[in-house]
Amino acid sequence: MMQRLESIVDHARRFSPYYARHLRALPARGWSLSDLPLIEPASFWRMERGLAHWPVLTGALEDAVVFKTGGTAGPGKLSVFSRGEWQGFVSAFGRGMASRLRAGDRVANLFFAGDLYASFLFIHGALQSSPVQVTEYPFAGLIEPGALAQSVESFGISVLAGLPVQMLRLAEWLEANKRALPQVTTLLYGGEGLFAEQAAHLARVFPNAHCASIGYAGVDSGLLGASTADCRFGEHRVFDDDACVELIDEGSGEVIETPGRAGRLVVTSLTRYLMPMIRYPVGDLAEWVEVKGTPKRKFLLRGRCGEGHRVRIGVFTLFPDEIGREIQRRFGACVWQMLIGGPGEPCERVTVRVVRHGQAGEAECLESALGAMYPPERGFDLPIKVRWCSPGELVTHPRSGKLPRVVDLRGAAERAAAVPS
Repeated sequence: MMQRLESIVDHARRFSPYYARHLRALPARGWSLSDLPLIEPASFWRMERGLAHWPVLTGALEDAVVFKTGGTAGPGKLSVFSRGEWQGFVSAFGRGMASRLRAGDRVANLFFAGDLYASFLFIHGALQSSPVQVTEYPFAGLIEPGALAQSVESFGISVLAGLPVQMLRLAEWLEANKRALPQVTTLLYGGEGLFAEQAAHLARVFPNAHCASIGYAGVDSGLLGASTADCRFGEHRVFDDDACVELIDEGSGEVIETPGRAGRLVVTSLTRYLMPMIRYPVGDLAEWVEVKGTPKRKFLLRGRCGEGHRVRIGVFTLFPDEIGREIQRRFGACVWQMLIGGPGEPCERVTVRVVRHGQAGEAECLESALGAMYPPERGFDLPIKVRWCSPGELVTHPRSGKLPRVVDLRGAAERAAAVPS
């Protein structure tokens, strides 16, 4: 592993102006992974002169594929792979998801395509690379629930692969029409987590289906974790041959090796040379499930970390920096916090708490502005509420006392139940 890491770092320092600056204090040899500085997302994604002159890249775009990393507002962020890197990416993921498939499965690919989004093409490539022989039905994400239900029955579809929000929309349609799809045996979700209340909803209309993650990866971060048959909800296994995964304490910054202790998930790709990802904070919290040295070590996702630079909710990708700029533009410097879900709230509900004695009309205007930043997309709405609050109502880190910008309360009850007292 160290030889491959040194190769990536040497290449990045030599050919990427960004990494030449970022790693300028690093000696040529004698360093370890933890000696490398973490990427600071804001500076990493800064693209002042366009993609062709982006200082992160190590070469020209001559044999590459370009994708969006998500989001509907702002200038957008792009992720670049060489053709060989992309093929290796999807092939490794396809091998990782093989244990979730059975020979002869008929798989409905319900991920989204177009407008530079990667998920549909990524899963298509992964299914084509899977060592398990399956048949793919590439419906994509815009198919209406009624048409999808009819197609599942007509074609004998056994596996649905898509975002949780799509499967839940189909489940709502099935319940409203007093129907069920007992022939579906597997629901493979990706893009975000599936929580207990959502799984219970799906079980009512897919009575014979097992819910499982399709795997854990990002078009920006690359390969993160494989979903294998021994993984429970939220658990994944590291792609040892393709990535180094670390967990970093949010308060102290130390590398965590002890199972059961949550930290920021940081990834280093061992395969990406055109757009290197070296100690990149993914934005999620996770904890180790197995001890150090375990091959393909298993980890458990624990929601979004407080300083995540982007947040995935259904089909939407939110950038807290954008929300903070809008708050400051309207009210000046304010302390604020974004909550996702919560007791009695839908998992996709976003509440922005602002420490301010504001008027109800001002909150409604901010809600409208944020709604305009994240308008309905692909048939889905993102409910955003603004609440004025006092400092004492904000959530702080239990050890450091720091104020996280993002508090992910989705699935909080089941996560708390899984932690020994």
